Amino acid sequence: MTTTAFTRAMVEIVADLSRPLTASQRYQRLLQAFKSTFPCDATGLLQLQGQGLTPLAVEGLSDDTLGRCFDVTQHPRLAKILHSREPVRFATDCDLPDPYDGLVEDAPGTLPVHDCMGAALYIDEQPWGVITLDAMEPGTFDRIDPLELRAFIHVAEASVKVAGQIEQLESRIQQEHQITRAVLSDQQQSMVGNSASLRQLQQEIETVAQSDLSVLVCGETGVGKELVARQIHHLSARNEAPLIYVNCAALPENLVESEMFGHVKGAFSGAHQARAGKFELADGGTLFLDEVGEIPLVLQAKLLRALQSGEIQRVGSDRYLQVDVRIVAATNRDLQQEVSAGRFRADLYHRLSVYPIDVPPLRQRGKDVLLLAGHFMEANRRRLGLQSVRLDQAAKKALQAYGWPGNIRELEHSINRALLKARRDNHGRITTIGCQHLDITPAETAPIVILQDSERDNPSTVEVDLKSATDDFQRRIINQTLERHDGNQAQAARALGVDRSNFYRLLKRLGLRD
Repeated sequence: MTTTAFTRAMVEIVADLSRPLTASQRYQRLLQAFKSTFPCDATGLLQLQGQGLTPLAVEGLSDDTLGRCFDVTQHPRLAKILHSREPVRFATDCDLPDPYDGLVEDAPGTLPVHDCMGAALYIDEQPWGVITLDAMEPGTFDRIDPLELRAFIHVAEASVKVAGQIEQLESRIQQEHQITRAVLSDQQQSMVGNSASLRQLQQEIETVAQSDLSVLVCGETGVGKELVARQIHHLSARNEAPLIYVNCAALPENLVESEMFGHVKGAFSGAHQARAGKFELADGGTLFLDEVGEIPLVLQAKLLRALQSGEIQRVGSDRYLQVDVRIVAATNRDLQQEVSAGRFRADLYHRLSVYPIDVPPLRQRGKDVLLLAGHFMEANRRRLGLQSVRLDQAAKKALQAYGWPGNIRELEHSINRALLKARRDNHGRITTIGCQHLDITPAETAPIVILQDSERDNPSTVEVDLKSATDDFQRRIINQTLERHDGNQAQAARALGVDRSNFYRLLKRLGLRD
């Protein structure tokens, strides 16, 4: 690298500090300058968040890398880089596993990384993250001038610090909370993706979170409506109070009122002691009503009263209780259509949908499918004890071409199954998921039975064959629908447009239920 070229790259990075760029754009341009200055096949900028290093920008690495979070305790190379104040280069024969094995684009097959180095970035004497360089050819980094590398690292630290300060300033001006990609709780996943539709969704969440308005989250099954509700609660002034979850579709019809509002001792057979309902448990916090369209009409009037006045009444009690609850509801139904059909109260619909939010389906989120796939692969890599996991090019194309009727939930299940199959078929350092491991082909159509002349002449035979073929077809469609809905029979019945009680009888007749 000539001194003139190095100086030009440094000037470009400094000039970017005065340009109106987003933090993501600054990081990407920083890596582009880094990769053009020092010989390498891939480079990444990762920020330390808790115990994990989250990629903010990559050059030369697979797109799904951006959806991963590399646990420092699971990746000794990254840990060594992070805890060193000097650039770290690993020997070609180093036996420490490389987190990027199989992730370098344009690498032949599953060839592991041969030359690897990186440097920690420190902001105000605190570790902020790391910048990494990887090359497929041994000895690539022999040509790097250590003085130029250290100078570049210092400029990178300054660039990262300024980018952070600009973000904080913009956040204060707009009075909005920046949604981070950190995990909100032990059970909650972060929102993964960079698509325009996801950014729009995040803006909607930030806008409504600080208010106490009721929110109706709409979207197809599996798009992440519960995660949206958790984000709204987390960013609200109620985040220190509980978030109570209610799956309205799973509540027994004869116990819905008791589950919502509680009951007193002796209110009905089996009520051996008083019990608080979900509204009382959520007092001061947020009540998330999932599948709100499943609430029976008879209970909708009482729910409306609770929303209007904040007053609830336990089953069997004459006394009213006052509660302070913020409502976030979710549905995959068209509630306006339900209102027109007389299955949902218009006044309750308007009370719930003060601020409607539409969650985009996965097929409208572009390359987010690869980021999410990377996120799920990394999570399962740790559980399965695998060293490195990757998608081959054909699998990436297949993931992006598929329509994902079950959305993110279907993608997660598909990746989980594919990883198990790939582990069976791969025995090296790198576990590669190919198209043959992904069960995402369109649903098969019903088989066409071609009858022979002898069968046409025997009506009884035709009747038996038709019934058998019909039953087989129904079993296959029902099993696929149940899988997309995590085995929830009520949701599967609704998706198939079948009455719930009739659906249960059908399951029993087909031998799918005891």
